[in-house]
Amino acid sequence: MFVSLQFKLELKKEEKEKLIKLMRKQSSAIRIAYNMLKELEKEKTKNPHAQIYQRLRQLFPELPTKYIDSAIYKAKQYPTDKPVVFGGRRLFEKLCKNHLSGKAREKLKKQWRELRQGTLVSIGSKSDKGNRLTRFEDLNGQLHLRITTGNREFIYARVLREPSNSKDKWLTFMAMLLESWQTQRYFAYTVELKLKDGEVYGSVSFEIPTPKVKYTKEKGVIAIDTNASPIHLAIAEVSRTGELVSYQTISLHHLLGLSKNTKDHQEWILAHKIVDLAIEKGKAIATENLKELKRGMRGDGKAELRKRLHHWNAKKFLQKLKRVAMLKEVEVVEVNPAYTSVIGMLKYAPQLSIDKDIAGAYVIGRRALGFKEDTPENYEKLLRDKTYLEFALKRYEEREKELTELVEKETNEYKRNALESELRSVENAKKLLTNLLQSLQSEPSSCEGANGRNPAWQVLRVAFLFPILGRVLPRDLSPLKPVLVEEV
Repeated sequence: MFVSLQFKLELKKEEKEKLIKLMRKQSSAIRIAYNMLKELEKEKTKNPHAQIYQRLRQLFPELPTKYIDSAIYKAKQYPTDKPVVFGGRRLFEKLCKNHLSGKAREKLKKQWRELRQGTLVSIGSKSDKGNRLTRFEDLNGQLHLRITTGNREFIYARVLREPSNSKDKWLTFMAMLLESWQTQRYFAYTVELKLKDGEVYGSVSFEIPTPKVKYTKEKGVIAIDTNASPIHLAIAEVSRTGELVSYQTISLHHLLGLSKNTKDHQEWILAHKIVDLAIEKGKAIATENLKELKRGMRGDGKAELRKRLHHWNAKKFLQKLKRVAMLKEVEVVEVNPAYTSVIGMLKYAPQLSIDKDIAGAYVIGRRALGFKEDTPENYEKLLRDKTYLEFALKRYEEREKELTELVEKETNEYKRNALESELRSVENAKKLLTNLLQSLQSEPSSCEGANGRNPAWQVLRVAFLFPILGRVLPRDLSPLKPVLVEEV
């Protein structure tokens, strides 16, 4: 499938002037090539390309060979069986009328000149590293277009382009570019630049390979969990039978201080690294569903967390990961991330003595493979134990009293927001536990509240994490291991 993508270039004044001169020369070569093509077709000349090429070489000796070939290629795109007005027939007819004058006429004349004289085309090829004369390159972590102006002289113009959404083919193009740079297996792309209102815009045309899937979840998955505190990726290798095979974490703190383009480039490299790991293991990739990822809200007391999320967008990184995986024939399985962290903390972190984030990635991998997570038997017993629930409720009541006093004393707005946010959570936990105690009389299912709507793992989180460990999000979950394995 061939696609064409638009972008804008950022150039210094002197560089733009050089580029405009180059555009004028090739635009003139295109017009001459077109007129010659029409005449040679009338004469039924064999191999008109060779004659046109020789003539253009005489007229424009300073133009690199590929620009002349590209000018002939562009000329062949215009119809030869009817008149063509370079610069646009509509604008030309307006200019021919006498009712326009002054600034209005000058503005129209500028538009017509830009359309007539502001074109630069370069046809690419695999043997020329994608494109010999207008080549995309990484310069100090930012994407640039290297434009050859002649005599081995170049202009490096910064490329300004952002993906509009997760389906934007620009993500695919960037993934293909980075892959070609790393492997030196290049793909051809054609670049056409246009002048509009004094700015330089471009389009790149290339072929997207037909997607195939070679590495599937048949042998298991490499599961990815994105985390913001501390900011990192947790990666778990899961076998097809659901066992944890290996795991690692990748810190992302080095990305926070980088410029946007440099950060994007580093994310592409990281995406390739993870996909290459999946290929090495012969497995698919499992991630959180992009649509389900949430960010904090203003006033929730989590300003530092939101600040980190502002500098690193998990959704955009996962978009890159998906595009690289598609190009390298690796299946990506997206799962709903609901309660994956809670399940990891309560079940697998203490059971396997692993970090809670690795445990969360492990749950993502198991969910991608279709495994369901049953609640541990000992947890269910405690949820039916009135004495334990009264103990847990008392812990929250004590914490509620502490937080209420702290909120009254706190004068810093952001710290007070954080305390009030925790206080609301404690109040909700108290209600849930109160409902559980009341429901014991009617003997409902063990992991539901009195109204039957509380998700099992949410109930378990409230009932065990703070009451036993003293924190809502503890790092050390090993104290839960005896609760999991010992007789209750």
